[in-house]
Amino acid sequence: MPLPVSAALDHWLARGRFWPCQGYRHFVASAGHGPALLLLHGYPTGSFDWQPLWPRLSAHRRLIAPDFLGLGFSDKPAEALYTISAHADRIEQLLAEEGIDALSIVAHDLGVSVAQELLARVQEGRSRLHIHALVLLNGGLCPEAYQPRFIQRLLASPLGAWIGPRVSRAAFERTLRELFAAQPPAALLDDFWTLLEHQQGRRVAHRTGAFWRDRMAQRDRLVQALLSPRRPPLRLINGSADPNSGRHMADAFLALSPSTEVVHLPDVGHWPQWEAADAVSAALLGFLESHPAAATP
Repeated sequence: MPLPVSAALDHWLARGRFWPCQGYRHFVASAGHGPALLLLHGYPTGSFDWQPLWPRLSAHRRLIAPDFLGLGFSDKPAEALYTISAHADRIEQLLAEEGIDALSIVAHDLGVSVAQELLARVQEGRSRLHIHALVLLNGGLCPEAYQPRFIQRLLASPLGAWIGPRVSRAAFERTLRELFAAQPPAALLDDFWTLLEHQQGRRVAHRTGAFWRDRMAQRDRLVQALLSPRRPPLRLINGSADPNSGRHMADAFLALSPSTEVVHLPDVGHWPQWEAADAVSAALLGFLESHPAAATP
């Protein structure tokens, strides 16, 4: 039986379509006109995470917000590849079919690692994309500084395939509450659970969530992509109270790149777009408008 979908999720579904790729359906939300802006979400939710920013961003940009395979409303096959590279492959194919080769990127959590992979490919001459600007929200910029929750470690362990389908809603919500600085609304936790449970997503949670080990294995290449002199303009927007990738992550990256622009949100957790939508929208749009290439179609 399909899960009941809240009014908020139903409204989000109405913003998008299902795009076929590699034999699977991928949900893609889109809106607006103007310079292309790719929105890459995190784990374990979906593109719905951009909903609080959507009205302001879509008034200024052409938005493309896919659900990664295995997450959100996209298909969740047991046999698919869920590596950072595989996600990036599918994103590049989507952009090619949309006729987009010049864009800016806003990314969060898992999406940050995929953005780093895309940027590395550009610098290696393996991608046709022109990335005008990057805005990165809480994610594993420096993999060695990332502090995964206990349940994430369990899912990435040899027991992950057994544990994933047995993760209770109580354990799921307890972990999410740790990542918010303020108490998240019950309705939002309902929606996050619905996104996880869509197409029995817990069956592949151990595979979709293992990206943090994947990026550790590629640490030097992914970090160097952000340190290269050929890197596009970059701004970090950091919810400092995030125990996974908060102030300590921003500080770790600043130690490598002291001139990087950082917007610190001191009383905000892992999802700045949910906890501080106005501040994130202003910081994001202000940055894009300050760089002419990112502000021009």
